[in-house]
Amino acid sequence: MTSYSRQDALALLALGLMVFGSYLPAILWGGFVWDDRMILTSSQAVQDWSGLWRLWSGDAYTLDDTMEGHYWPLVYTTFWLEHKLWGFTPRGYHIISVLLHLVNTLLLWYLVRRLSVSGVWIVAAVFAVHPLHVESVAWIIERKDVLSGLFYLASALVWMRFVEQPRRGRYVCSLALYAAGLLSKSIVITLPVALLIWHWWQQGRVTSADLLRLVPFGMIGLVIVLGDLSFYRSREALSLDYSLTERTLIAARALWFYAGKLLWPSELAVIYPRWDIRVTDPLAWGYLIAAVALVVVLWHFRHQLGRGPLAGALFFGFTLLPVLGFVDYGYMQFSFVADRFQYLAGIGVMAVVIGAATYGVRRLSDLWQKGALGVAVVVIIVLGVLTWRQASVYRDDETLNRHIIALNPQARNAHLNLGVVLYNQGRYAEALDATRVEVEQCPDCVKAHVLLGAILNALGRFEEAETHLRRALAVNPQDVDAFRRLTEALMTQGRYEEVIDVLAQAALAPASPQAAELHVLMGQAAQANRQPEAAAEYYMHALEIDPHHAEALHWLATLRAEQQRYNEMLELLQRLIDIDPSDAAIHSNIGIALFYLGRSDEALKSFDRALSLDPTLENAHANREALLEAMEGNLK
Repeated sequence: MTSYSRQDALALLALGLMVFGSYLPAILWGGFVWDDRMILTSSQAVQDWSGLWRLWSGDAYTLDDTMEGHYWPLVYTTFWLEHKLWGFTPRGYHIISVLLHLVNTLLLWYLVRRLSVSGVWIVAAVFAVHPLHVESVAWIIERKDVLSGLFYLASALVWMRFVEQPRRGRYVCSLALYAAGLLSKSIVITLPVALLIWHWWQQGRVTSADLLRLVPFGMIGLVIVLGDLSFYRSREALSLDYSLTERTLIAARALWFYAGKLLWPSELAVIYPRWDIRVTDPLAWGYLIAAVALVVVLWHFRHQLGRGPLAGALFFGFTLLPVLGFVDYGYMQFSFVADRFQYLAGIGVMAVVIGAATYGVRRLSDLWQKGALGVAVVVIIVLGVLTWRQASVYRDDETLNRHIIALNPQARNAHLNLGVVLYNQGRYAEALDATRVEVEQCPDCVKAHVLLGAILNALGRFEEAETHLRRALAVNPQDVDAFRRLTEALMTQGRYEEVIDVLAQAALAPASPQAAELHVLMGQAAQANRQPEAAAEYYMHALEIDPHHAEALHWLATLRAEQQRYNEMLELLQRLIDIDPSDAAIHSNIGIALFYLGRSDEALKSFDRALSLDPTLENAHANREALLEAMEGNLK
């Protein structure tokens, strides 16, 4: 039985301090960035109490456009639970991710100690503060890496205990932890192969009993991963036209890329430049030949070097296998590599390099050993500082996208994302510059042209905006955002008839939700052009398509108020309240309708309700005061 000393306790405490110290910028200042905001703050499955069932049944992934296409319900269950605890306060999510990384560090320390690898604490320390892990820890949506890593490492440890002392409970526990890992991220499917590598390393062979005991792992892995792939492909039908030879060359270069970043973690980009893969490129074949040669050499010299180096290299390669490009996945459209992909795989290289270095140093004199220890301390400190700096990148969207652009100016969508951030902050001139770069890089990017149109509208340059918005519609005649922005440009210029003509030509299915949006826009144009009955028809047509369309209800209620048809206005506002009972402005407008209908007491209650929801709502204050004065006048 493994024993622990006071020195071990201090070593573990040091690891904890190192993890929290290195990731302090994420905890103190980290926010929601990129996909964090889309998936967390926009997903009803995360926000609603009933969302937990939707996360596990699969509805959340097939019906909610804000969700990822992967079936990883355990990850989103943690988000669901945290939302119930602290809402959308980023710090809570960051603390949990850092804690999970700390737990993984401690599990790794225990695992490496059990394996009797030299330099146990240094391996764990490097894992704790290596800047390659920042993407997995400081980016909230990458919770999948640290959570799946926890189940992966725990399953491996329980399996080792089972092999030493076979008990059914341990086997079932290891299998359950493996399944939990797969429900957090599919890359965990490589665990059975890693366990076979461990068996070979320990015994020099893999027995039939080893294989048979891992068959249930393989079956569960295939079932869960195939289910995940079916979910993913139903959301993102992706087919990248690479031959098997090209994919092999991509994989070989990726392996050396990852190994290089582990050993020299500089210029860590969130999106790395995408390689130009050519079968005729000698360098591409050089990566492949070098990878094969390394495995052959380690196999040939396994008796002299031991099986450890080959085991570490095989673990590294097989753990990365799902993301090496042999299977298409969406991120391959941006880059072939990402730091987060080697959160677990890097352990193989760390253990081999640090273990070999430690073993060699122990054969030196005391003076040299002390010098080597000093070097190790310096390396760990440098890694911690690099992690601190990299964690600061995840402060907000502007910081993140500027970091991406600085290291990879051609990064897909980075200039567009920066333009969106700047536009939302009202920094239109800067947003214009960023978005123009995106349009130059991607002339047919609909989102870039739409954003450029919105920025130019805000700057009052409507004719330029119209050019870009019509370009967006030429590429995608069904883009509702383009129609909305074009409507804004035309209506600001008083060209109401053109608005209706443009929208009437939209190539949308008559009963689609997007068609409802367009009918609302046509209604607004008709209303602005003093055609109230035509406007009402457009709004009602939108409500026939979607009876809960909030914008259609709002604008039709506004129109009925202008026509002094207060009964109809009240009915429409009550339908809006059914959609969002917490909207103070709607309660205030209901009060106005009730006042004109002579129902003063009910109107007063509506104004009070509005002010209880939003005490700063000025028109509710003013209308309430006016109502009270009118009621007092009637009493006199």
